[in-house]
Amino acid sequence: MFDYLNPYRIFRINSTLQKIVFFCFILVLSLGLLEALFLSPEDYLQKDSVRIMYVHVPAAWISLGIFSSIAILSFSVFIFKNKNFVLISKSLAPSGILFTLIALVTGSIWGKPTWGTWWAWDARITSMLILFILYILYLLSFKIFEDENKSNKISSIIAIFGAINIPIIKFSVDWWNTLHQPASISLTEKSAIHSSMLIPLIIMTAAFALFSILIFLMKYNTELIKIKNKGLKRL
Repeated sequence: MFDYLNPYRIFRINSTLQKIVFFCFILVLSLGLLEALFLSPEDYLQKDSVRIMYVHVPAAWISLGIFSSIAILSFSVFIFKNKNFVLISKSLAPSGILFTLIALVTGSIWGKPTWGTWWAWDARITSMLILFILYILYLLSFKIFEDENKSNKISSIIAIFGAINIPIIKFSVDWWNTLHQPASISLTEKSAIHSSMLIPLIIMTAAFALFSILIFLMKYNTELIKIKNKGLKRL
């Protein structure tokens, strides 16, 4: 059933995939930066400071998407007993924590001219900080526990219970009074963002997604080499 996810099948084509993804990333990123920095208009209130949105928002989206994927894979570990799901999750986590950090830092930078402060214990900001901590705990579980089965189980539990934070981040602006404005983009309603800003936002999101895939492939390849060098049994 999971033959296409066989780690050694992926290992054989990993190098080629990395080159393809890297080329696509550079191409899409270049187009995204051109649109975001030069072709998209400034905001009538925030002026050019709004351009940080093209980094902040995609980074937040990618960080949420990656943790959601890790949670689903972690849940699948208990159902299918497939250790490769742990390996995939472990390889996704570095890009997840990176984009969460980017979202927090750029949010702080954007908040200074917009809100007049670098940091506020706003519901969304705080829940994003919790997400960052969850990523750290997830990765630390592989370092702290030497027993492979125990570390796999603990990390999966952290991811599954940590997934509760995902809807909190998403709906925090609706549930509580926050400094963040409500969502401007919806799958069911017309976007509140003009197409001149929406298009570069989508392109930058695609660029970040490609970058996260590139990091995943590199990390996955490294993990497989470690397993091979240790002479461990097949996954």
